[in-house]
Amino acid sequence: MQELMAQQGAGGARGQQNPEQQKANDDAKREAEERRQMMLSQILSSEARERLARIALVKPEKARGVEDVILRAAQMGQIAEKVSEERLISLLEQINNQTTKQTKVTIQRRRSVLEDDD
Repeated sequence: MQELMAQQGAGGARGQQNPEQQKANDDAKREAEERRQMMLSQILSSEARERLARIALVKPEKARGVEDVILRAAQMGQIAEKVSEERLISLLEQINNQTTKQTKVTIQRRRSVLEDDD
C-alpha cells in the first residue's frame, strides 16, 4: 500500500515544474517568438507588417495562421522577394475563400392550436 502511495506521489510531482524549468521554458518560448518576428520582418515589407499587426489585434489566430503560411512558403523557397501589402492582401483573400463557412438560418415558428383572429 505504501508503495502505491509513493508511486502516486512521485507521479504527481512530475507534472509540476520547478521555477528554474519554468523560467527556461519561458525563455525558450520568448526566443522562438523573437526569431519568428525577425524572420517575418525580413520577409514582409513594412506596410505588409503593419497590416498583419492590425489583423492580429482583431483576430490573433488568423494572423498567426497567415504568418505560418508565409514562413512555410519562405522556408520552401517559394518567396523570392519581400512580400508587399498587395501580395499579403491576395494571400488573405485566398485564405478567406478557403475558410469561409456557410451559415444557414432556419426559422421555426410556433403555431398555436387555438389561434384566433377575433
